[in-house]
Amino acid sequence: MDTARATRLSKALVRAGFLAFGGFHPDLGDDVPPLADGRPVRTLLLIGSAGSGLFAAFDAAPERADGLPDPLDRYTRRTLSAIAADAGLEVVFSFEGPPWHPFQRWAMRVGGFSPSPMGLLAHRTHGPWAALRAAFLSAERFGRFDMAGAPGPCQSCADTPCVSACPAGALSSDTGYDVPRCRAYLIGAGAEAKCLTGCLARRACPVGRDHAHDAVQGAFHMAGFLPGR
Repeated sequence: MDTARATRLSKALVRAGFLAFGGFHPDLGDDVPPLADGRPVRTLLLIGSAGSGLFAAFDAAPERADGLPDPLDRYTRRTLSAIAADAGLEVVFSFEGPPWHPFQRWAMRVGGFSPSPMGLLAHRTHGPWAALRAAFLSAERFGRFDMAGAPGPCQSCADTPCVSACPAGALSSDTGYDVPRCRAYLIGAGAEAKCLTGCLARRACPVGRDHAHDAVQGAFHMAGFLPGR
């Protein structure tokens, strides 16, 4: 990929509220699907979001107000499909399957991520606010990915403030995230639950606080986690 094409791709991602976390050159063990014509993928770019950029772009999009299910996923599919096509790339999404693609494993290959007690990956810059949305796939080998193998922030975190901040006691450094316990707490607490405008455990993480969701964005994602509320 030449410089001009790479610059155009980067600018298009930013306009739509996304970013590229990095990439890698896949091996057979990475479980990267072949391209539509059967050719192997030689470069994978991991596409995601962090902070308020995606929500600001989505908030002005038709999917936000049309009343149909899964508006953020539909916005993501529409915009990233167009960006990928313009760059001559193919795209797979983290929310589509089966087959479900191993996005968390791909993120670990990219580098800068680590598993967290919250059940999601934390990024060395964006903390727990980094979201994996898609991967762009190319038959062309390009790029130098210097972050490959770099550790994320959780390995060096001794205090685990996310664990102690969870009012449901749904997080553990040993066993991870207890989703049923989290849901039960939220349902039981009802409107009194302070988590309804965003997960308190995520907010307690000291990494990437500048990328934290505001209350409106937090409430949107929590409503998706607890449909019908």
